Amino acid sequence: MEEAATELNEDVLEEAEHLLEPLEPEDDGTFFQVTNLLNIMDSESAKTDTTEPGLDMRKTLASVIITEKATTDPCMVMNALIRCLQVPEISTQRKVNVYNILQEIIQQEGEMEERCIQRLVAIASKQMRDITEMEDFETAEVASETLVALSRNHFSLVMYELQHHLKPLNLTDEFVIVTLAKLANGNVFEFMPYMGITLATIFTMLRLANEAKMRQPQEEGPRYASVLNVHRDIRNQGAVLAMETFCETVQFYLRHLEDSLYPVMTEDQFAVKLFPMYRYFVTVWLRHQDLEVKLAVIKSLKPMLSLLLPNDDLREQVYDYIPLLLAEFQGSLEALFITQILRQILEASVTTSTPIPPMLLHPIFTELHVQVCTKAPVQQQFSSQNLMEIVHCFVALARSYPKELMKFFFSQVEMSKEAVRVGTLALIRAVVSADDPKMNIKTIYLAIRVVKNTLSDTRSKVRMAILRIIGQLVLSGFQEKIKGWGLKYVSVQLTLSTYKLTNRRECFYQRDLEEKMVHKVTMDTVKIITSSISGMTNEFWVRLLCYIMETDYTEALTPICISLTNLAENQIHGKDTEAGMAGKSKHVDLPAPQKLLARLLVLMSSPYKGEGRGIAMLNLLRTLSQSIAPSMADMWEQEIPLLVQYLEEHTEFTWNQKAWEDKLIQFLRNSLKKTRGTSWSLRLSKELNNQLETFDSPSLEKGFLYRALGFTLGMGLEADRVEVLLLELLYKTDYSNDFDREGVILCFGLCARGQVKTVLNVLHDFEERIQESEQSWQIGAWRKDHPWRRETVKSALMVMYSCVSSYCHPQMLLTHVDSPITAKIIHHYSSSCQDISLKMAFMKSVVQVTKAIKSIQDLEDFQFTHKSALTSLIVAIIKAEPPDHLASPVRSMAMDALSQLSTLKPFYSSEESMELMDISIHTIISLQPPGEDNESVKTLYANALSSLKQLMEGLLQRQLDPKGLQETVHLLEKWILSEKEWEREKAMTLHLHLMQIYVQSIGVCIPLKLGQFGILVGLIAPCTCDVHRRTRLASTDVLSSLLDLHVSQTCSLWGATKEQELEKCKEDLQDTDMDKISSASSRIAKVTLGRARGAPLSSAGCTANIVTLGVPSQQLLVVCPEFNCDEVVSLIQKLCENIGAMDLQHDRAAVTWIGIFLQMRVKELEDKVAEILGAILVHLPVVDHPEVRRHLIEGILLLAHYHQETVLTSLLRQPLPMESHLTEVWLAVAENVPFARTMLHGLLGRLQSRFTARINATSKADIWRLAAVDPLMTLCTIRLLMEKMNQDDKFPDLFPDLLYTFLLQLGSSHGPEAASPVLKTWRLVHTGSLPQEMTLQRITIKSMQLLVKRLNREPLEQALEEQSVWSLLENGGTFLAGVSLTARLCMQNAESYMQRLAELMLTGMGSEILSYRISSTAICVEFMSDPVLHQEKLLRPVVLMLEKGTGQDKDETLQVLSLRALGNMALGAPRKVKQYRKLLLEKCLGSLQGQASCSVMAEAMEALTKILAELREGDIGSSFEAISEQCRAFFDSESELIRLKAFTLFGKLAKVVGISKKHFFKGEVKRGWVSLMLHCQDPCPSAAQACLATMFHCVHFWGWKSLESSFGHSNDSINDQMTVFQTNMSSILAQKKPATLCGFLVETTIFMKSNLSRIRIAACALAALQDLQLDSDAGVRRAALETLKVLDNCNQHWLLASPRGLP
Repeated sequence: MEEAATELNEDVLEEAEHLLEPLEPEDDGTFFQVTNLLNIMDSESAKTDTTEPGLDMRKTLASVIITEKATTDPCMVMNALIRCLQVPEISTQRKVNVYNILQEIIQQEGEMEERCIQRLVAIASKQMRDITEMEDFETAEVASETLVALSRNHFSLVMYELQHHLKPLNLTDEFVIVTLAKLANGNVFEFMPYMGITLATIFTMLRLANEAKMRQPQEEGPRYASVLNVHRDIRNQGAVLAMETFCETVQFYLRHLEDSLYPVMTEDQFAVKLFPMYRYFVTVWLRHQDLEVKLAVIKSLKPMLSLLLPNDDLREQVYDYIPLLLAEFQGSLEALFITQILRQILEASVTTSTPIPPMLLHPIFTELHVQVCTKAPVQQQFSSQNLMEIVHCFVALARSYPKELMKFFFSQVEMSKEAVRVGTLALIRAVVSADDPKMNIKTIYLAIRVVKNTLSDTRSKVRMAILRIIGQLVLSGFQEKIKGWGLKYVSVQLTLSTYKLTNRRECFYQRDLEEKMVHKVTMDTVKIITSSISGMTNEFWVRLLCYIMETDYTEALTPICISLTNLAENQIHGKDTEAGMAGKSKHVDLPAPQKLLARLLVLMSSPYKGEGRGIAMLNLLRTLSQSIAPSMADMWEQEIPLLVQYLEEHTEFTWNQKAWEDKLIQFLRNSLKKTRGTSWSLRLSKELNNQLETFDSPSLEKGFLYRALGFTLGMGLEADRVEVLLLELLYKTDYSNDFDREGVILCFGLCARGQVKTVLNVLHDFEERIQESEQSWQIGAWRKDHPWRRETVKSALMVMYSCVSSYCHPQMLLTHVDSPITAKIIHHYSSSCQDISLKMAFMKSVVQVTKAIKSIQDLEDFQFTHKSALTSLIVAIIKAEPPDHLASPVRSMAMDALSQLSTLKPFYSSEESMELMDISIHTIISLQPPGEDNESVKTLYANALSSLKQLMEGLLQRQLDPKGLQETVHLLEKWILSEKEWEREKAMTLHLHLMQIYVQSIGVCIPLKLGQFGILVGLIAPCTCDVHRRTRLASTDVLSSLLDLHVSQTCSLWGATKEQELEKCKEDLQDTDMDKISSASSRIAKVTLGRARGAPLSSAGCTANIVTLGVPSQQLLVVCPEFNCDEVVSLIQKLCENIGAMDLQHDRAAVTWIGIFLQMRVKELEDKVAEILGAILVHLPVVDHPEVRRHLIEGILLLAHYHQETVLTSLLRQPLPMESHLTEVWLAVAENVPFARTMLHGLLGRLQSRFTARINATSKADIWRLAAVDPLMTLCTIRLLMEKMNQDDKFPDLFPDLLYTFLLQLGSSHGPEAASPVLKTWRLVHTGSLPQEMTLQRITIKSMQLLVKRLNREPLEQALEEQSVWSLLENGGTFLAGVSLTARLCMQNAESYMQRLAELMLTGMGSEILSYRISSTAICVEFMSDPVLHQEKLLRPVVLMLEKGTGQDKDETLQVLSLRALGNMALGAPRKVKQYRKLLLEKCLGSLQGQASCSVMAEAMEALTKILAELREGDIGSSFEAISEQCRAFFDSESELIRLKAFTLFGKLAKVVGISKKHFFKGEVKRGWVSLMLHCQDPCPSAAQACLATMFHCVHFWGWKSLESSFGHSNDSINDQMTVFQTNMSSILAQKKPATLCGFLVETTIFMKSNLSRIRIAACALAALQDLQLDSDAGVRRAALETLKVLDNCNQHWLLASPRGLP
């Protein structure tokens, strides 16, 4: 046999080795494909381990691909996978993946080759058994699972392989055993034939494993030893677990034995085979050192015992090993598993009625009892489950051994240890609670004896255990067993626990908790007893009922009420006849019904206390309704279920205290109505009054009690008895207790609903009594002599009166409200020290009284007579409050009182309303907000603000029109503009509230006044950039309300786009970045103006360079015109007005808004420019910050660009000297050269407009352009611009205009128009006396100097300085000379400007103003002497102007200059003289004739002299005779100048005369010859010289050569020459023409009367000479000559001696 077995083994080995050889490659493609997919799975597995938990999609997909491929060709895929398993050094993860895929393929149930299966079984078996490293366990596990999967279809192959390695005399690999167990579990019936040999082999293997020594080869080292140790432990544990599985498999087999085709063994046979295994486990393996092995062993015992205990023979043998199990309780093994085994044995003992040996009972009792009474070790994880198992053990023991068990319990309770007693009692309760028919009455009796032995124990846990046993006895149906001792114990514990809880101490917290538990258990026990017991002693009923009425521990009321309800129901239904109660009459014994009702009503006010006592008490009332008040029973049957329903529908978190109390009061009202006409309500009132002292203050119960008492008293019919109760209540109330005081007040108020006269009488009586007692200090309120007590009583009385007014009937109120109610309130307040509490009571009273009056529907014309007095008192209270802090709610209460008073007649006037608003605003807004950590002050603060809002809202409602709104906002304005953040925030919040009220209330009914909208917006706009976020948001909301109001009243569009934009702006305003905030404010300004409807505003020329005002030009849009220009003006005025009132950020916002409005509406503001500019200029001086000033100035420049004339006029009408802000404006203008030049043109136009004729205005711009301005201001401005403009600008185009304008201005300053014009609509007002240098002349000259300097023409500048032109111009006497000189020098050094200057000159010559024409003509004088006029073709219009000038008889200077200019034509345009000869001769002759002045005639002769130089005799025509005659007539003029010009002109005529006029002129020469000869001695040297020259030119007209040769050719003096000439002349005349000489003599005698002495002398001498020349004697003639010489010498001597010379 041995040889055969050896051969068989060798064959098997050979076959196995053949199967394990590597496969020949059948399909390399499949193999490589599978290998690649496995590589993907390996790589993804590595990634999953390191980065992402869970399945990876790529790994899953690779596995699915292999599995799907196996569905078509399973053998090929399996061979490839098997080949992968045979690859050398394959990783563990690869093996796991391959085996998992193989399991999936096997589950597909496809056809596979037998050879393939065999090979897979062999490889899996080998790898399952080859465990050399710790990592190999994972491979072994999946290989085992693969074999199990194969066994489903190939059981024999797998079983053959495993049985081959299951050798009785060798240690089998643990995974072989484990795999066999899995096979048995999955293939029960197939495995049964192998079960016997398998169990035997396992038993042998376990014995060998226990006896085997650990072998550790030296060459392997300690690591191999460690692996062997682990291997051995796993093998042992696996064998035990496999044994458990085998037992369970056997149980399954035995239960389904009929399903087996080939039964193998019976139950007894299996038991016989298992018992050695059980014995070996208990005796040997249970003592194993490894806890896991021991745990596996103990768990395997349960299925073993299931097979062993049914066998009668083996059961007793199992009992023998109970001590070994009990011993394990002392070890470290989890007690639960041992207890479970023990319970299994004990229950089997009960079931089979096989007693356990008596000697084992006490050890079992002891071991189990100890675990109950002691605390389980920390390592015990299943202690609670273990206790449950122990209880089941004791129940089983009690069934079989009650006497022994109770004896053991009795011995245990005699011990004094609390834990032992508690544990024992708990076990007794468990025994009692066991619902087992086998539990006899004797066992219960014995258990009660044990319990009674512990009744004297006062420890909490013991008491609770006893109470639970009593309750359990009742629940288990042993009610009769607790009567007497049980009920008495419960009653005692109820009283004891209540007493301890109501008298507990803070230092005994743990004891209090334990006592609470005792009380709770007691309540539960009472509930159980009263709901289950069939009969009850009267004593227990009374105890419970008294408990409700007397106990202070109200937490127990709910179970007591439930218990009483149950008892009462049992009594009413007649179930208990022993107590002597009348069940048939449905009445039970009760205390006084009113007392019980009062008690229950008060307790029900807090229905959810004490585990929901409300419902329990309502049910009790319903049950006892017939006993309490039969008349109310029917009503209670209907209403109590509704109250219960309300409580059931809510919880303590969802109910409403006020609503519930109202329901209770209504319930009480309906109940008392049923007893009307009786004293029931009065008796109830007394009981309620008595209940007051049983509750603490404050409490919900006591508060309801006061309310119920007041209501009940109000329904009383006996007024005198009600008065007694009320008076008693007043006397016993502690007024220092706020809660009691308020309760009494409420009670009186509710009582006044039906007893108002009674209440007022009681209060009056009480007041009189305390007034009488006040002097003797006998009243309780004054007992301690504390001043505040008196005030407390007075405050309570005030509120009582007001509370009476709140609750009494409306008709009664109107009768008593003035007197005594309000009168008493005022009296008590005025007669007190008026502390805070009294003030609060006073204002509370006022509010209540006014609300009561308002609640009356038909007030009609009711006038509240005390309104004025109350208002004065409240205002005084407000004013008396500290201004810097909030210490009490007095402010808010005062404003609430005023709010209520404002609704009563007589209404406040508008002035009174505004005053109240102002006072209230000041007292609230000035308060600094509280800190974040002061919650109480924050609450006061919020209430005060709310009251202020309510007051202002009420007062505004009485004046709901634009005027009222404006006045209200005006009150807030100074707070909105406050420098303090909190004041601005509160004011803005209040403003928002009022605006919302106004918009909601008035809508479009009353439109705002013109400009009012702009004022309101202008006030708020800067606050959109406030540093405080809430202020910014509130200001935006105010603007939104204003816009809504404006839109509704103007019917303009306000679309969703603008709403969205405004919301975006509000979101940005919540940011902390001030740039974002400023941007949002700018966008709000655009939204305020209206919806954009056009392209971006563009401006030509230099507009873009003028001003940006902080807003990009591309954002400026043309807006809808609904925003009226008047509103724009008022808005800008308001913004300007508030600049500087707050911080810089507000000012920036203000000017930004101004800039946006101006840029967007500037073209439409033509009529409003002056107002806007005036507002800016008025406030510009007070602006300190440069940036803000710059923005305002830019706004002015923007206005100037579009409305230049208006702005210029407004700026030029500012006073002198020019202030700094105005200078800054002009400096800003100067910075922009193009715009500055434009403004300079405008300024020049203002000055030049005075030179031209005034025209009628055709536009608004013309009106402003033609408006009068101060020329001095204009000049100062021009000079400033020239000085500050770019120095590179030489003003080439402006130089002639400026120069000419300055000259005309100087001319006007020297003329009669020098004074400032007197205007009807404007007066020049200077801020003070002007500096001396600030005159028209000096400013003009300085401007001219600056102009010349800017021109950069050094020759011109130098010439003007050298020739003192500036001095000439400044002096009025030399001004015209200076003008002429200036014109001459400009002609010489600035030729390029002459044309424009000539044009301007021509314009000025046509001016209506004389001084301008004179100055222009003076310039013209120089221009006429230059070819420029002729070259520029201006000569003719100039000549025509000069023609007019010569005809100006009223002004001599203009005539002179005109004539001079005409004469200069001969210099500037000599060729044109002949063309204009007629005009020239006519005007000059015209000036010589008539009443012309000397200067005019002299200038005319000068002009003629120049003109005649360019004419011939024929050109002169008939004018020659007139000129000659007129000229000769001036020879003897008294004016030296005329004589000079006449002699010169006559000499020019002598040169011009031709043949045709020679004869005539010869006669003229003869007629004027005497004058010529005499005036050669003219006092004026120039005249004498001219006369002499003229005589020289005229002498040839005599025709005497000798006479010509004797004149002008000698070196002698003039006198000598004249003497010689006269002598010769006289001699010749005497000889040739004596008659002519005689005529000369006669004519000479006429000159002897001349006014000129020298002429008289010369006349005498000439007469004498002539006379002597007529003498025939030559001696006489010589003597006459000598005499003439002497006379001439004398004449010269007199001239030298005379200081002024001779005339």
